[in-house]
Amino acid sequence: MVEGLTPRQVVAELDKYIIGQAEAKRAVAIALRNRYRRRLLPEHLRDEVSPKNILMMGPTGVGKTEIARRLARLAAAPFVKVEATKFTEVGYVGRDVDAMVRDLVETAIRMVKNERIEAVRDRADQLAEERLLEILRPGPRRGRPAHPLQALLGMGGGEPAPPDGEDEATVRADRENLRRQLRLGELEDRIVEIEVEDTAPRTLEIFSGSGVEEMGVNLQDMLGPFLPRRTRRRKLPIREARKVLAQEEAQKLIDMDEVQAEAVRRAEESGIVFLDEIDKIAGNQGGAGPDVSREGVQRDILPIVEGSTVMTKYGPVRTDHVLFIAAGAFHVSKPSDLIPELQGRFPLRVELASLTEEDFRRILTEPENALITQYTQLLATEGVELAFTQDAIEAIAAAARQVNLATEDIGARRLHTILERVVEELSFEAPEVAGQRVTINAAYVHRRLASIVADQDLSRYIL
Repeated sequence: MVEGLTPRQVVAELDKYIIGQAEAKRAVAIALRNRYRRRLLPEHLRDEVSPKNILMMGPTGVGKTEIARRLARLAAAPFVKVEATKFTEVGYVGRDVDAMVRDLVETAIRMVKNERIEAVRDRADQLAEERLLEILRPGPRRGRPAHPLQALLGMGGGEPAPPDGEDEATVRADRENLRRQLRLGELEDRIVEIEVEDTAPRTLEIFSGSGVEEMGVNLQDMLGPFLPRRTRRRKLPIREARKVLAQEEAQKLIDMDEVQAEAVRRAEESGIVFLDEIDKIAGNQGGAGPDVSREGVQRDILPIVEGSTVMTKYGPVRTDHVLFIAAGAFHVSKPSDLIPELQGRFPLRVELASLTEEDFRRILTEPENALITQYTQLLATEGVELAFTQDAIEAIAAAARQVNLATEDIGARRLHTILERVVEELSFEAPEVAGQRVTINAAYVHRRLASIVADQDLSRYIL
């Protein structure tokens, strides 16, 4: 995240991808700014300030998930999206709620690891080049010692030293010539055989103390130097071998202990958990059957949201400062159907409105990843220049709104089904009309959609 990004700037960034929903954007922008403010507080006060969790209410397809996802990207924060319906009460078969925290830490590990690898990319590329030169022009070198475990058991395994009859100056000159060819890209298609570490972990599945959620214990981490590293040989063109070797060298250059410590800190301080379908676990109080289990899941989620310590394979992780954003359509249930304790943990509530015809029109053209742009670029790969007239865009928006009103309201996702129907014939014939310009106008849209939009029963199945 750009440090000190103001709420207005955050909303402006979100506006590039999401149309409307100003209230929800303001709420998440303030939550993000409050994290920045908290970091500036004295340490004794910093721990007392907890994030104000957000509850988003609105029909499907209006931008709830996308707002949270874009916010996490903007903040460069670990982000995980989970469905509340996937969890079961502790003691039942299924995922327990602690899994969302473990998933968050895994996401943070990947983020930090990728950042560290990018930081050592230049050095890793140099080392990969040296390994390629060693393969292309081997030189005199000392024998590689056997692995300690192999030596202890009296096994061989060391690499024998080659005879020292070669002139080192000749080897050096040959390598410099090969280095020049490598950098000029003259050897990209040459096949080389490389030896790489087999990174597939040997894991043992155990049960965690909180239920039946599995926690992988990596045998390589436990036994460390006592297990010989498994390697395998691969034959690859130099262009691919360079990437494989650079990745392996980068892995060696980063300190995984530091990565894990930073990832845990980042998950605790800036993690965002998006808890979707929260309305599906809200039930009428005092019921029987599945409602009992739903309430049990709510009670299991409660300590995670209010702040607790979850054990992961990277150590304990506190959730006191993780931002939780819950979302649900609340068609059948309402927020007051959640248990009171959980309601109190989501003090900020925002309602997202259904999309209007004007919203659909803007979604088609305004965002950086606008649907019209996606379709024109896709067909441009076939040599077809696709253009939509303004009246065609308005006709598509009107059709999407009409079908949403007549059948189920699925928000902006309706545009995908409508657009697919409009360009279906052209997508099929694109290779045969390469090099042509095709203009889609309102008449073309009406012709493609007329029979379906007019017949409500048919539109239920097709659109």
